[in-house]
Amino acid sequence: MKISFRALLSIVLFTTLSAVALPSLAQSRAPAVIDTELAQTHYRRGNTYNNMERYEEAIEEYQLSITADPNFADSVRNLANIFYFQERYEDTIPLLQRFIVLQKETIAGKIAAYNTLGQLLRDAKRYDEAIEVDELAIEHDKENSSQVYVMANTYFNANRTDDAVRIYKKALTVTPNDAFIHRSLGRMLEDEGRLQEALLEYRAAANLNPDSQFYRELIMGLEARIAQ
Repeated sequence: MKISFRALLSIVLFTTLSAVALPSLAQSRAPAVIDTELAQTHYRRGNTYNNMERYEEAIEEYQLSITADPNFADSVRNLANIFYFQERYEDTIPLLQRFIVLQKETIAGKIAAYNTLGQLLRDAKRYDEAIEVDELAIEHDKENSSQVYVMANTYFNANRTDDAVRIYKKALTVTPNDAFIHRSLGRMLEDEGRLQEALLEYRAAANLNPDSQFYRELIMGLEARIAQ
C-alpha cells in the first residue's frame, strides 16, 4: 500500500504533538505578567454590572480582574460581597481572608471584612479560626461593643467558655472603662466557679459606676458566697 508524502507528514505531526504535554486550562489562564491596567478595566466593568444587578456578569468581570492582577484588592472585596449576599459563604470566606491580607491600610472595608469573616467562621463552627479573627475585629473596631457580646455568647453557648472569656478580656484592652463588659466577664467567671477573678471584675465595674446599687449588690453577694 502506497502512502502519499502528505499523509505521511500528517502521521508524523500527529505522533509528535501527542507526545507533548499540553498546558492545563488553569495554567493557560495564569497571567505571564501582572497587568494592573487590565485589572482596573475589568474592575470597572464589574462595578457597572454590579450596579445594574447583573451579578453573574459582575462576577465574571471581577474574576477576570483578579486573573490579570491577583493582588487587586478591590476586585477581591467586591467579589466577596456578591458571594456573601448570594449566601455562597464557603466562597466568601477565602476571599475575605485574601482581602484582609492584601489591604494594608485599616480602612472601613477591612474592618467590615474582619467582622463578617469572624461571623461566617463562627457560623461554620470553625471556632479556632474565628477567635483569631474576632480579636482582630475588636482591636480594629473599638466602638462596636455590641459585637463583643455576640461573639462571647456564641462561644459560651458552644461550650467554649475560655474563648468567651478571651473575647471579653480582649475587649477590655481597647475599652477598659466599659463597666458592663467588666460585669459580663465577672458573671461568666462566677458561673465557671472562678470566684476571685469574678470579684475583681465586679469591683472594676463598681469603681466605674460608684452610684450603681446593682454592682454593689453583686459584690456583696459574691463576697458572701466566697466567705461560706
